[in-house]
Amino acid sequence: MFDIINNTDKEIEEINKLEEYLKFVVKKLDIEKGIFNIIFVSNEEIHKINREYRNTDRVTDVISFALEDNKDIVYEDFRLLGDIYIAIDVAYDQAIEYNHSREREVCFLATHGILHLLGYDHMTENEEKEMFSLQEELLKEYNILR
Repeated sequence: MFDIINNTDKEIEEINKLEEYLKFVVKKLDIEKGIFNIIFVSNEEIHKINREYRNTDRVTDVISFALEDNKDIVYEDFRLLGDIYIAIDVAYDQAIEYNHSREREVCFLATHGILHLLGYDHMTENEEKEMFSLQEELLKEYNILR
């Protein structure tokens, strides 16, 4: 189960497509018992979150807070995965920069965040290859192309 929350003053047209895509991702990754949130925020808000929780004083595109990183907490009937914050203006700018649709960029960032919630990372070359390959596989299978 997931919620998509718009904490900005913008209308985000891609939310309906994102919701349908996330249903596919949840099923494909077998996380139907997982609970997470996608939260759209402003550049100022993600900058504040990045500075406060990651000691990085800059705007970024997506930040994930994985609750399963705490191995002391185990739920039997569900998985409390965490929260994904997406800076919508950064996403829109990156769509232009990478020459693809806003829809693709929003879905890409959500996928990236979900994989982080599931423990994937890109700190090493092998981790990056595994994570980015799975991201592209999911997007491609749902026909969200560059």
